Amino acid sequence: MKKIVILGCENSHATKFLAILTSEARFADIKVVGVFSEEREAAEKLNAEYGVPIMASPSDAVGQVDGVIITARHGAKHYEYAKPYIPSGVPMFIDKPVTADADEAVVFMRELRAAGVRVTGGSSLRIAPEVQALAEEARADVGGKTVGGAVRAPLDPDPAYGGFWFYSQHLVEMIGEIFGRYPKAVRAFPKGKQTEVLFRYEEYDVVGQFSEGSWQYFVSRFAEKKTSAMDVTSRGTVWFPVELDLFAALLNGGEQQMSYEDFIAPVFVIDAIIRSLASGEEETVRGYTV
Repeated sequence: MKKIVILGCENSHATKFLAILTSEARFADIKVVGVFSEEREAAEKLNAEYGVPIMASPSDAVGQVDGVIITARHGAKHYEYAKPYIPSGVPMFIDKPVTADADEAVVFMRELRAAGVRVTGGSSLRIAPEVQALAEEARADVGGKTVGGAVRAPLDPDPAYGGFWFYSQHLVEMIGEIFGRYPKAVRAFPKGKQTEVLFRYEEYDVVGQFSEGSWQYFVSRFAEKKTSAMDVTSRGTVWFPVELDLFAALLNGGEQQMSYEDFIAPVFVIDAIIRSLASGEEETVRGYTV
């Protein structure tokens, strides 16, 4: 039996993960032995529904678990919650945004690498079937070379959870999965409840539209002789079980599927967007090494 804890359980991920872990036979060897949230009512709700114990602090289970799921809504809490568990080397699922600070992201990944901690997570949208289909088209040059694209996703800049950091990784990671995780620069244009961002790649640009108050997800890829466009409608019915499959594979000794550098690439893209919103200018995406 693999014992895990969920830290920051105010996120909908915690509820979805517990529902799946307690109902699907393929996860029968994984047991959630504790949940923690600074929003006490969130932990109490999960305790009432699933009988999972409430932890007094996020570090209570250090040395007692085989893995950690971190789903705090505020990305600034992720490194704080993870840090006590890093020396034990247990695998981790870390939700989006990985952190809300680019410099901290590098420190975080360096500590994970040094301790041999294998990690998965980020935005659920990167594993959406529609996103993966366009990513495969791009890799295979279906319809010719990629010449651009457009992606739309919600924005929920709740100041209680980090403002622009809170929801923006969904769009950034969809773009990264299809077109590449390392755009050269970005230029952001606030337009009422929309924020439009030009993602500048070496040979083409991609347009992203963050939409407040709209929960539409849409992806498109423009190739030399083909345009592909898809409404991303699965709404988590596929995403959540796949995320758990990836985490369960790590619990059972599987290899990490994404490099530490790629895992935090969205943090640096979001950092550049925020700088562009402040300056009104195009901003270079900072380089880094882990």
